[in-house]
Amino acid sequence: MASLHLASALLPSGWADDVQITVSDGRIAAVTPGVPPSAADERHQVAVPGIASLHSHAFQRGMAGLAEISGHSTDTFWTWRETMYRFALAMSPDDVEAVATLLYVEMLERGFTRVGEFHYLHHDRDGAPYADIAEMAGRIASAALGSGIGLTLLPSFYAHGGFGGAAPHDGQRRFLCDVDQFAKLLTASRGAISTLAGANIGIAPHSLRAVAPEELRALVPLSDGGPVHIHAAEQVKEVEDCLAWSGQRPVAWLLDHASVDARWCLIHATHMTPDETAALAAHGAVAGLCPVTEASLGDGIFPARDYLKAGGRFGVGTDSNVLVGVTDELRQLEYGQRLTHRERNVLTSGPGASTGRTLFDAALVGGAQALAQPHSGLQVGARADIVTLDLSHPSLAGRTRDALLDGWIFATSNDAIDCVWTGGDKVVVNGRHRLRDTARRGFNDAVRRLLA
Repeated sequence: MASLHLASALLPSGWADDVQITVSDGRIAAVTPGVPPSAADERHQVAVPGIASLHSHAFQRGMAGLAEISGHSTDTFWTWRETMYRFALAMSPDDVEAVATLLYVEMLERGFTRVGEFHYLHHDRDGAPYADIAEMAGRIASAALGSGIGLTLLPSFYAHGGFGGAAPHDGQRRFLCDVDQFAKLLTASRGAISTLAGANIGIAPHSLRAVAPEELRALVPLSDGGPVHIHAAEQVKEVEDCLAWSGQRPVAWLLDHASVDARWCLIHATHMTPDETAALAAHGAVAGLCPVTEASLGDGIFPARDYLKAGGRFGVGTDSNVLVGVTDELRQLEYGQRLTHRERNVLTSGPGASTGRTLFDAALVGGAQALAQPHSGLQVGARADIVTLDLSHPSLAGRTRDALLDGWIFATSNDAIDCVWTGGDKVVVNGRHRLRDTARRGFNDAVRRLLA
């Protein structure tokens, strides 16, 4: 794509008509509103920027729907985790690449153009490192290259099975590193993504359950100024265990003992006090919300209304990838607030404002910050990540501007996207990714082997 003409486009300054976008080397070189189409322009009706799924465990896409039969009197996140461990222990590098490839194809078809891959499946089945310590990171990079999605790789450090340096669970053996080994893994992972256009890297101390304080202090400098992501306060039991260990709740402990700033993304942060909510917002970090997974796992509901009133920043992620889509995450985020407060349009920016626009704008900016992208949206210098909508969809008919976003987010599933470009490369046409059939065959073959 050298030049694209859009009858309507959502720019950082707001909606504009008759917008021409030109692209050079995968980035937006010019944005010109108010001009007629030229003969060289590819023409579309309406475009919005692609946004990031800031938190993904790609391998878990392979087990979607496999943990819906209860084997316990009370089924929780902690029992779901046992199913996840069994699945993770069975996967080969080929399986991981096949599953990640289909996931990234699905993300692109559903409006996500970048992924923050919180990657902790590092080692062989027995827990020993592969000859190439970054073998699995290389498979994630290959899946991103094949699909075209933008990649922020977040290698995860995992050393313990609970607070206070508890011994790890045997099911965690493929995740485990010490600090020196992780430094080598991180260096090799940088090499694995070095030829992938637009890719970058950060670090992901898994959680305060899995990372001791002295390890966290040693890890943060390894990020080399890149993003730092960590799970925090996802479950009530986690909060209780953290209180028993330290006398503080997880978010409070991090804000008091770690250098939490705008580079950080606290994943979930579901269970916070009002003081923690306000303090997290004040630190400028991003709350990485994964509403579909948080509902699936029975985590709880993030205090979004109070957090946004305090000026907090958020992005959305697909986490366990049980269901993948921009609209799914944003709709679930708002609906959770409606159920909590028994009100409608809880997260709107004010009277008369569109809830869909409020959610979309915040997730766009927060996702870019969390994945260390200096530009967000359809503007000069940004990666050319563009999504066009299909105005023939019944829920978009007759709508313009913010009403289109509301119709897309609250009244469609995943069938209202027409085309998607990543880095200026058109990878989705008429709602179908060019690798959809190949990716599905590879995924299906891998999962059938794993379930046999």
